[in-house]
Amino acid sequence: MDRLHLMTVFVAVVENEGFASAARKLRLSPPAVSRAISELETRLGVKLLHRTTRHLQITDDGQRYYKDAKQIVALSEEADDAVRGRNAIPKGLVRITASVLFGRLYVMDGLISYLKNYPEMQVDALFVDRVVNMLEEGIDVAIRIGELQDSSYKAIKVGAIRRVLCASTPYLKEHGYPKKPEDLADHRIILARGLSPSNELKFINKGKATSVRVNPFLTVSDNFSAEKAVLADMGISRFLSYQVADSLESGALKIILSEYEHPPVPVHVVHREGRYSSARTKSMIDWMVEHLRSQTSLN
Repeated sequence: MDRLHLMTVFVAVVENEGFASAARKLRLSPPAVSRAISELETRLGVKLLHRTTRHLQITDDGQRYYKDAKQIVALSEEADDAVRGRNAIPKGLVRITASVLFGRLYVMDGLISYLKNYPEMQVDALFVDRVVNMLEEGIDVAIRIGELQDSSYKAIKVGAIRRVLCASTPYLKEHGYPKKPEDLADHRIILARGLSPSNELKFINKGKATSVRVNPFLTVSDNFSAEKAVLADMGISRFLSYQVADSLESGALKIILSEYEHPPVPVHVVHREGRYSSARTKSMIDWMVEHLRSQTSLN
């Protein structure tokens, strides 16, 4: 059999965790899938899968081969897309990732409108609060907040986000407006550990970095809880600006000490650089770039 076909079958078996499910996806018979895996193992001279009537387990050699085979199969599909032309109707699966809250607030609306516009597309969205390894986890597009560390990816800037200190108007009327970071010692501070892992709040003062140690009366694990407490007139907390965009727009929250903020951090749409431009991946990139650039809270 053709080597690329064997690789395609192997990748499908691993990703679908079984011969029967892979056969359904590839529209092959289970015996044809079994023969393909056996031939591939014979060609390579190694065992790729341990299989019984109930279980399927990938070997160490199989795991290493899977990573390379997956890239080769993906590159082949991208080459096919390129030959068909970028104007072809995108179809197939695209995997995208973003942080949980950003995905919920901004990315999902874009995905909903994208799928309405491209009904033959499928999207697998991974919203997690960690930096996903795009290559290892098979991600096509990522939304990244912050400076990019890996130069092997292509990135398109779509906006910027500020780190802002916020309080409600009733709280500020009762307790006064802090005029410099040191004034925070006299205020009720709420810390969200996701954004402020320590009790040191960092600022920029006349171009120089400075920090103020605070003694929070309330510490929470997430920004949503911190915002709820601040909206209840309980104190001051720091957020990423997109997290409280609605509250800022409505006037429920006010930004304080803006002159001491760090420079805004960029937001990028990131994708893996490849030899070919996949029509389905390109359609997702173009859509998300336009969608995110239209968000006033990111620009």
